[in-house]
Amino acid sequence: MRWRWLLLALGLLVAGFAWLALTPAPAVRQGPLVVTIPPHHGLLGIADRLAQAQVIRSRPAFVVATLVRGTPRSLKAGEYEIPRDATIVDIVALLESGRVRHHAILHPEGATVAELARALEVERLAGADAVARAATDRRFLDANGIEGPSVEGYLFPDTYQFVRGMTPEELLGKMVQRMRAKLTPEIHGRARERGLSAHQLLTLASIIEREAIVKDEQRLISAVFWNRLKIGMPLQADPTVQYAVAKERRALSRADLVIDHPYNTYVHAGLPPGPIASPGLEAIHAALDPAPVKYLYFVARDDRRHHFSTTVDEHNAAVARYRLSRRLSRR
Repeated sequence: MRWRWLLLALGLLVAGFAWLALTPAPAVRQGPLVVTIPPHHGLLGIADRLAQAQVIRSRPAFVVATLVRGTPRSLKAGEYEIPRDATIVDIVALLESGRVRHHAILHPEGATVAELARALEVERLAGADAVARAATDRRFLDANGIEGPSVEGYLFPDTYQFVRGMTPEELLGKMVQRMRAKLTPEIHGRARERGLSAHQLLTLASIIEREAIVKDEQRLISAVFWNRLKIGMPLQADPTVQYAVAKERRALSRADLVIDHPYNTYVHAGLPPGPIASPGLEAIHAALDPAPVKYLYFVARDDRRHHFSTTVDEHNAAVARYRLSRRLSRR
């Protein structure tokens, strides 16, 4: 008789655990939930985290389900999206698989490290200050073969899938490797033919990227800069000054244009010490293949296109014409 009661009690216990393991928690029935499992958490710690997030009904049931599957050491840390109506069995399988949640980060052409850092912080993938420190860490730069003062210009513009828990160095490293892959031996060879190192190529391409709004002007703007470099004329590129004074895409003052800074190409001739943004492949190719023109100057005609000139007199006349046109359009 006693055995019957013991068997009955055991059956009820098994049934209870089975119900807990196969019945979604109330919060999960309402929709997907996101939960983060920190690294180095043991089985009990993971059970506590899941219970706090209200994605499981019972800590013991989760522990038992994991032990029954024989995979308590196979549960992986990371950020997971628990699907709607997921049971404990489903959650154990998900944590075993390591299918963590991905965050899409767009790093567009012409974007800076500072802009990337803010995007990563908004997604809570890394603090902006931590990204900025990693971007200028000499050990990180040397490990990635970057001769400049930061990773600026070495991050290929693209959409990246990042997971929470990656370090700033891992995030930036993935983007640097993407740029390395894009700089093919053919591109390196063409750069050498023009007397450019990879660093100088990315520097020139980044300025072209920031100056050109429409792609079909990139080779023309490249030609202007090459023509100036050949005669020792300063590049006089506003985006380099914006970079120097941390104004990014904002208007410059007269005082900004005369500041003594290595990136001020109004004051210093030649290329600045490094890139000012992330150039895309088209800007890189434009830097290697300038248009066959003799232009030395350009001025904005509107918010997208420029007027190009060969002589300073032509340029000054164009500047006066388009400035007047903009003043009239604002009335």
